[in-house]
Amino acid sequence: MLKSKMRWIVRDMDRQKNEKFATEIEMSPLAASLLLSRGIDNVSEARAFLYEEGVSFHDPYLLKDMDKAIGRMKQAKEHNEPVLVFGDYDADGVSSTAVLMTALRDYGIQADYYIPNRFTEGYGPNEQAFRNAKESGFGLIITVDTGISAVHEAQVAKEIGIDLIITDHHEPGPKLPEALAIIHPKHPDGSYPFGYLAGVGVAFKVAHALYGQVPEQLLDLAAIGTIADLVPLNGENRLLAKKGLAALRQSDRPGIIAMCKQMGTEQSSINEETVGFMIGPRINAAGRLDDAGPAADLMMTEDMEEALMLAEEIDAMNKERQSIVNEMAKEAIDIVNRDYPPDQFPVIIVGKEGWNPGVVGIVASRLTDTFYRPAIVLGFDREKGIAKGSARSIKGFDLFQSLSACRDILPHFGGHPMAAGMTLSIDDVDELRSRMVKMAKETLTEEDFIPIVNVDAEADIVDVSVQSIEELQKLAPFGMNNSRPLFFIKDVKLATMKKIGANQTHLKVALEREGQTIDGVGFGMGEYADQIAKTSDVSVIGELSINEWNNMRRPQLMLRDMRVDDCQLFDMRGGQPVSKWYADVPENRMGIVFSTKIKTADPSIYTLTTIAEAAALSIDEKNVVFIDLPEDESIIQALLRGKNPARIYAHFNSREGHFFSTIPTRDHFKRYYAFLNQRESFDVKNQGDLFAKKQGWSYDTIRFMSKVFLELGFIKINEGKIEVQKGAEKRDLGESPAYNRKQTQYKLEQKLLYSSYRELKDVIDEWIKQPASYREERT
Repeated sequence: MLKSKMRWIVRDMDRQKNEKFATEIEMSPLAASLLLSRGIDNVSEARAFLYEEGVSFHDPYLLKDMDKAIGRMKQAKEHNEPVLVFGDYDADGVSSTAVLMTALRDYGIQADYYIPNRFTEGYGPNEQAFRNAKESGFGLIITVDTGISAVHEAQVAKEIGIDLIITDHHEPGPKLPEALAIIHPKHPDGSYPFGYLAGVGVAFKVAHALYGQVPEQLLDLAAIGTIADLVPLNGENRLLAKKGLAALRQSDRPGIIAMCKQMGTEQSSINEETVGFMIGPRINAAGRLDDAGPAADLMMTEDMEEALMLAEEIDAMNKERQSIVNEMAKEAIDIVNRDYPPDQFPVIIVGKEGWNPGVVGIVASRLTDTFYRPAIVLGFDREKGIAKGSARSIKGFDLFQSLSACRDILPHFGGHPMAAGMTLSIDDVDELRSRMVKMAKETLTEEDFIPIVNVDAEADIVDVSVQSIEELQKLAPFGMNNSRPLFFIKDVKLATMKKIGANQTHLKVALEREGQTIDGVGFGMGEYADQIAKTSDVSVIGELSINEWNNMRRPQLMLRDMRVDDCQLFDMRGGQPVSKWYADVPENRMGIVFSTKIKTADPSIYTLTTIAEAAALSIDEKNVVFIDLPEDESIIQALLRGKNPARIYAHFNSREGHFFSTIPTRDHFKRYYAFLNQRESFDVKNQGDLFAKKQGWSYDTIRFMSKVFLELGFIKINEGKIEVQKGAEKRDLGESPAYNRKQTQYKLEQKLLYSSYRELKDVIDEWIKQPASYREERT
């Protein structure tokens, strides 16, 4: 048995329905199963999802207050009035700023942008920035990707004579700001058909309304914010991401071209992973370490030389950001292990002076990944007495709802159920921790702390081909609510398994069923090679891909997790002494000895001498190590019957050592008795070894046969010398207890010690499957 590291939630599949649907849409059953798992179960829906047939962007005027916002922008143009775009410092905020700035300037409006400094101003609109804007001559401010929580700032804007238009997508609070217009896909008084746009999606809709048509030229920017902000990639977001990725691959925007050169990436090969793992982090790096201005300028510049310079600058920032994150994450993990052990703190809240507030969100993600707990990471500013931080959550714990219950100590916060940002007094950090831990204990169960992975469908190796994997790409771009497909392959053989990589930290396997095989690679999974026994049937989950090597294309599974459902047998017979490897057996180990002669102070090693003791000992989900051989198989049967051990390590060291390869035959006994009968006495101690060598026997053979004869009354021993008892009654060898014990021991050794791996596995499996019952024989 090998437990999976995650909870696999495998979607049920109706095979008949799947095959019928696959025929209707002319795709493989593998691809059809993915569409069904996403709730797409008819041909028209499938064609809309795969090929955008009949799909278009929603009318932007369906967004509440859009008419007011566009009317005010037109008024600004008519009066040659400057407009300030107030953005945010992440990739969504930067791309939102670039989209709206481009649209306003194309429309003929004087526009400038302002992105607050994360370190000196914090998140979102602030009073001083608004007052400065008024002094600079701005009478209209439009926020992008921010503002829905700016109740105070909206009141300030009203007081000083600034019209405020808020465009945002973050969760609205109980009280909305008093603004001229609030354009939000989840506006409480609105009815927009799709409520999950990113900030850049909302800005794109404003641009759509301003241009009077879909601004195709801004799709590349819209894709960056949409993908980087991890909003659901379905509905209108899918259209933005899919068309936007196509636009990115052909974009003549200097900033995009320069970033691709800096990253060493072919622009024509840009996909959602390029945006999510390369472009997005670089744009974010500017605002995380200093000012987001260079990133915004990179997105908007029309000069290639400037673009190349800016791309190099933010690439350097990204490398610095990576170094800072690694150092902070290590410190944070050490603090958690030392001061806030996860078994006692279901929510992790850590903070330290000097931690960069710009990367606390990334560190919070690291903590959540490491400990699978909601995590809040804070940077302390002792001079101001405030803590700024970010939070990440796990399924089942709504961060936004939980933090909303702490509004009295959170003067500034915002976010989503799974992520949030906040500012609070350092003095209130302990109180926040206490409240959040209490809420988590009331909300979460033990099972909630086991990571969940949603698996799209069960796949059979025989159905996997290069063609079927290529079809899966038609479901791209992948992201939230349209995740890269994970497949479950159940109970297959391991044709091969080995560690790979310079440090042997990765795993390569060949999975086999009915003669069909597929290669699998698991990065960071090298340890599984020591935890899975040969011949075990394994179940795996992973992503299907195509491995191209030497002009050959083969299906490949990128492993995510593995498990073995049945008890595993590890054959340690004839190898090193138990003392050399016992400590390496994973936790929950339990050593079993059957001889009272073996003494140990190790509390994990149990001595069993009776059937009752064996039957009563719980070994469920334990890693059981059989250190020596029992004298009779009934005791080991009683230990195993009806139980569920995780693993069995069979060492079975014979404490006496077997005397010979076979039990002496009746001919052996006959020849030895004839020899003794010819002599008056035989000094077995001094002459036995010489006689044994002449016969080609061992000295132990002589000793054993002598003991049998003594028990049967054929001989007597007088002062160490054997004398034959003349006229002794004829008796069968089977009447000797020593002979019977040796026969039993011999058979047991053949079954447990000298059997093949497969034979031993079959014996143990048979015993485990037997019902748990025993009867102790009494004499």
